Amino acid sequence: MRLIFAGTPSPAVVALEALLASHHEIVAVVTRPDAPAGRGRTLVPSPVSELASSRGIEVLTPTSPGDPDFISRFTEFAPDCAPIVAFGGLITPALLNVPKFGWVNLHFSLLPRWRGAAPVQHAMWNGDDVTGATTFVLEQGLDTGPILGQVIEEIDPRDTSGALLERLSVVGAQLLVDTLDSLENGTARAIEQSSDGVTTAPKITVADAQIDWRSDAESIDRQIRACTPHPGAWTSWGDQRIKIGPVSASAQMVEVSLCAPGSAPGSAALIGHHVVVATGGMPVQLGLVQPPGKKLMPAIDWWRGLRSEDVIFT
Repeated sequence: MRLIFAGTPSPAVVALEALLASHHEIVAVVTRPDAPAGRGRTLVPSPVSELASSRGIEVLTPTSPGDPDFISRFTEFAPDCAPIVAFGGLITPALLNVPKFGWVNLHFSLLPRWRGAAPVQHAMWNGDDVTGATTFVLEQGLDTGPILGQVIEEIDPRDTSGALLERLSVVGAQLLVDTLDSLENGTARAIEQSSDGVTTAPKITVADAQIDWRSDAESIDRQIRACTPHPGAWTSWGDQRIKIGPVSASAQMVEVSLCAPGSAPGSAALIGHHVVVATGGMPVQLGLVQPPGKKLMPAIDWWRGLRSEDVIFT
């Protein structure tokens, strides 16, 4: 089939590579316009744009979904289908019916659970044991279209959202290729989504990623892993904002005086060679931390560089 691929970040690159390796033909790519990055805020192309350009594929970067020049150029290509993965923009009704087989969206959850922008993070934050990837027919509703295919992926207790998304990108890419093959040979079956079990997964903001040490250790652990690497879980110490990497909990730490009942959540101390923080339940041991203007470092190294051992995170 003649395809126009739509996508922007690195997870979409995995799907584009899989399609380029298939028998399908990518005639153009749609991606978000160049965006500022780095300390210099220099404009850089998206990962999908970089790959497409390196393969000599025309790249379309509409500044608005209704850009008439973009719609005209898209229509000129006469695609059979438009696979879309994490594009990050709206597709107008004027474009939905242009491809013969419509738009096929690869979404990183088991729809109808976790419709929205951050399905992997919400699945992890809420303690799901499994998640997966879904291909479905794109329509105007938020991830509401008929399902074409699904694949299940277990969530490991020590996964971060970044690690889980990497795995989902790979299995999802193969699912997308298989779905397009089935559309082409006429064996695809579109199944309407159930109205039961619908949950939404809005974008997680920096404010959402602030750790509330009054929560129990399990909730804090899930929040940190869900926000790793983006947007990055954080806490405050004085006027410093410190990013916190995944933590671990240990029942034996309950016996430490710092973590006895009544200890203030957020109180930190050096116990042996570990930096331990009291929570609303079991204490947690810090792994990696990132002070302002520094790189990620082991918590013990950060602690040894402090001039004070009176540390209470807020």
